[in-house]
Order: sequence, then C-alpha cells, then structure tokens
Amino acid sequence: MAHAKIYFENPHTGQVREAPVGFSWTVFFFGFFPPLFRGHWAGFAILLIAAIVTFGLSGLIFMFIYNKMYIKYLISDGFKAKSATADLDYLQQKLGLQIPRTA
Repeated sequence: MAHAKIYFENPHTGQVREAPVGFSWTVFFFGFFPPLFRGHWAGFAILLIAAIVTFGLSGLIFMFIYNKMYIKYLISDGFKAKSATADLDYLQQKLGLQIPRTA
C-alpha cells in the first residue's frame, strides 16, 4: 500500500500534484490507466506496450515500481516537494532519490 504521499508544486506554473510512495494499488487494479489519468504520457506508453507484449503480466512488476517512476517524472518536469504525509528525509532515503523542495 502506498504508505505516504508527497505533494509537489511546479514553481513556474503553480500546478500541484499528489504522488503516492510505495506499492501502487491503482496500477494493480487498473493497469495502464493511472498514468493516463495523471497526464504521465511516457508512463502510459510504457505500461500499455508492456501490457500488450506480456499479455498483462507486466502489471505484476509495474505495481511495485510505477509510483517511483511517477515521482521521477514529476521531478524531471520541474516539480518540487511542497509537503508530505511522512518525513520527507525518510521518504528520500526509502526512494533513493534526491527530492527538491520548495523554499
């Protein structure tokens, strides 16, 4: 289960996004649709192609790694962490990522 959420904000556009950390129940139940609804087009394409090639079995892998993929996408798109439901330093360590923060 996603045990925490990080709230990201893009300082240039003001957009706010919520990113769960941990196991992705949405990918478990809905496959390649969560990236589509989140606007993560590359993630959608990757999950869709993998699902077609593996007849849906790739979901057994992506449900463990998709939330981290989404967080990496947000960071690369210029989003910065605004707040989190758990200690952000702990989440950085758990994810193995340097998460930029708003001032």
